[in-house]
Amino acid sequence: MIGGLIGKKLGMSQMFSPEGKMIPVTVIQAGPCVVTQLKTAEKDGYKALQMGLIEKVSPKRINKCVQGHLNKAGSPPVRKLVELPVGVLENIKLGDKITAGDVFKENDVIDVTGITKGKGFQGVVKRHGFHGGPKTHGSKTHRTPGSIGASSYPSRVFKGQRMGGRMGGAQLTLKNLTIIQIDKENNLIIVKGSVPGFNNTYLLIKKQL
Repeated sequence: MIGGLIGKKLGMSQMFSPEGKMIPVTVIQAGPCVVTQLKTAEKDGYKALQMGLIEKVSPKRINKCVQGHLNKAGSPPVRKLVELPVGVLENIKLGDKITAGDVFKENDVIDVTGITKGKGFQGVVKRHGFHGGPKTHGSKTHRTPGSIGASSYPSRVFKGQRMGGRMGGAQLTLKNLTIIQIDKENNLIIVKGSVPGFNNTYLLIKKQL
């Protein structure tokens, strides 16, 4: 059984419940994907399935070693490859096409993994939610972090001290998201809430079993 798909974030929108309550949603293109490799316990030491997201890609964008790997599976050119653990491989063959309707259905609970938006170097107010200093009475420390350590002892800054630095651009998994609606013809799923990344970010969508 395949428990996930590769997808792309298309954007956010909103829907309304029968009671008239507004629900923020994210539209995700989930597949179609193609099986590019099957790993077995006898040959590789574990069971897994490698799949690629089918999208319009020029063959010139694929290097020769990856192109040979895809040709062996009878796969079209793909830009994104992901490996998923799988329990049973008997009903899966190389080159099989997997769509959103084959894996997901409405009201399924999923986990979505992606790369968050990069925000560059940020201070402690934006990065860690510090409240900042006084805004009046002649204060000149509105958004500074304040003291970062003691003086005589231990005379150093503790490891893990929250300070300014590079923010975003990291892998994040959001769990327990609910699929509200599925468009099987266009391989679109509508998920309640937000998911990591900007539009057209690649996502790994895993179904909670």
